[in-house]
Amino acid sequence: MPKNSKVTQREHSNEHVTESVADLLALEEPVDYKQSVLNVAGETGGKQKVAEEELDTEDRPAWNSKLQYILAQIGFSVGLGNIWRFPYLCQKNGGGAYLVPYLVLLIIIGIPLFFLELAVGQRIRRGSIGVWHYVCPRLGGIGFSSCIVCLFVGLYYNVIIGWSVFYFFKSFQYPLPWSECPVIRNGTVAVVEPECEKSSATTYFWYREALDISNSISESGGLNWKMTLCLLVAWSIVGMAVVKGIQSSGKVMYFSSLFPYVVLACFLVRGLLLRGAVDGILHMFTPKLDKMLDPQVWREAATQVFFALGLGFGGVIAFSSYNKQDNNCHFDAALVSFINFFTSVLATLVVFAVLGFKANIMNEKCVVENAEKILGYLNSNVLSRDLIPPHVNFSHLTTKDYSEMYSVIMTVKEKQFPALGLDPCLLEDELDKSVQGTGLAFIAFTEAMTHFPASPFWSVMFFLMLINLGLGSMIGTMAGITTPIIDTFKVPKEMFTVGCCVFAFFVGLLFVQRSGNYFVTMFDDYSATLPLTVIVILENIAVAWIYGTKKFMQE
Repeated sequence: MPKNSKVTQREHSNEHVTESVADLLALEEPVDYKQSVLNVAGETGGKQKVAEEELDTEDRPAWNSKLQYILAQIGFSVGLGNIWRFPYLCQKNGGGAYLVPYLVLLIIIGIPLFFLELAVGQRIRRGSIGVWHYVCPRLGGIGFSSCIVCLFVGLYYNVIIGWSVFYFFKSFQYPLPWSECPVIRNGTVAVVEPECEKSSATTYFWYREALDISNSISESGGLNWKMTLCLLVAWSIVGMAVVKGIQSSGKVMYFSSLFPYVVLACFLVRGLLLRGAVDGILHMFTPKLDKMLDPQVWREAATQVFFALGLGFGGVIAFSSYNKQDNNCHFDAALVSFINFFTSVLATLVVFAVLGFKANIMNEKCVVENAEKILGYLNSNVLSRDLIPPHVNFSHLTTKDYSEMYSVIMTVKEKQFPALGLDPCLLEDELDKSVQGTGLAFIAFTEAMTHFPASPFWSVMFFLMLINLGLGSMIGTMAGITTPIIDTFKVPKEMFTVGCCVFAFFVGLLFVQRSGNYFVTMFDDYSATLPLTVIVILENIAVAWIYGTKKFMQE
């Protein structure tokens, strides 16, 4: 200790030695908080003292275990997009080649941004509003923006859970109600519904039976009472899961986060045993390397990384705020990010194993229909029997035989061929039909499951998985709304949470009108993309230039 320090001087003086720590501190010169390293953006000492007191959150709820916390983050980040968005992007952007830019951008962009949100939530132990207000009071609006985006997304996201609830209850019957077109009976005459016959049974059921959709967004058509009840059930489930905060939602996460993996594993095993599953998987992962040079592929990969991890919503910050400040968030960021990636790849395998099976079924149906056309032309002497290869047997016509017959007819009857109306019936064409979003879950996948043995069981499992995936994401979305508001305004937790659910249900009636699907599509396309991008950019600016990167990493 320096000889000129006050304590040393007192030891050599005749003054009474102060034994109290409080007295020792009182004898020291006051600390200039304006010069303190904890002062941000020129805060005064009094304000900084308040900020320090706000970090003293010993009474804040905490996760029961590290596993519960990790499952909560996985449940929030792994959602419906992993099931119906990632496989579509993978197919559209070069198959297996798309995984390279996705993985590169996950490491360069995804994990650092995810770590940033984990770290600030864990260090400051507040929701999004409190976190950014602590960094700089002028940036508190970032947290409010996150809350508004969460509200917009939660309004329509829970409608999708409501749709899944509807299909879930409809799955408890055999045959499944979307397996066949409805028959209209007029006395003794039975006619298949013309609109259904032109499209497909699953498409007709989705648009006419489930949604009862109007012709345009301007035609409200009134409430769809079936979907209104399902929306009420969905908000009731979410409300019960989040009403007690992490005490209730943490327990729900054990099931809602793990059950989808059980279902995906079951579907993968079942899918690989289906005829044509390998065709779908090979088509999916056959790399088109030229796509890797397309900037659009990298842009879409970056967008998917950005939204797959739930960045900017405030849910990640809210969940991490219930952690201890010494928790290893570096490890958490990498673990959750790679589990998210693994889930996307697993879901892609499942989706294209099932769609490969469906493509084979549809291709065989195409061959049968066109073979009947050719037989009709042969019987009416439009085509000569000399055009049919001798080994072709119309009773057991294979895809290869039809392809050979099609090529001969197209070559010989080149001028008249377009008038014949024959289709090539190529498996590749069926596999190339890109399907995403609700079209994948409620049309393509449901149609494939009608061909499964014990189809009601698989349908129940599939839609129960969608409900749980949606529930995990909704818990995180609700945490992005309730945690910052409760922390900032000290409102009663249970009352405010129930009030949010009731309010959201009534506003959500917009989406269960007969025109509701148009509003869901509009909100999905426009309500979050640009706002979340701006939010995350501002979060980076706040940490890197206002708070300071070095200080951030030290803390």
